[in-house]
Amino acid sequence: LGLVGSEMCIRDRAYIKQHLPQELKDVFTEELLYYFIDVIVEYYTESGILDATPDKEGYIEIDEEAIAAHLAKKAKKEGMGNFSVEDLLFVVQAHMDFEEEQN
Repeated sequence: LGLVGSEMCIRDRAYIKQHLPQELKDVFTEELLYYFIDVIVEYYTESGILDATPDKEGYIEIDEEAIAAHLAKKAKKEGMGNFSVEDLLFVVQAHMDFEEEQN
């Protein structure tokens, strides 16, 4: 979707970096966070998750672990590195928290 470089993506990346556990702050470079944000947005679009029917409060159930697993698989396949689902879960959760704060 080419969100890299947009104002929102820059703020999203900074938010994620700020909310990562200390031991992961050096693991996830700016470049990697931009990559993972793009892959998350791509996952939302391609998985049909956004087409799900919201509950009565207006929320859609999102499986964060499934997203983290998708990130790990895609990053390995594309030569970005080997990342654990557990570590990527922090990135997914921080991204979702950022998105929620924007609404």
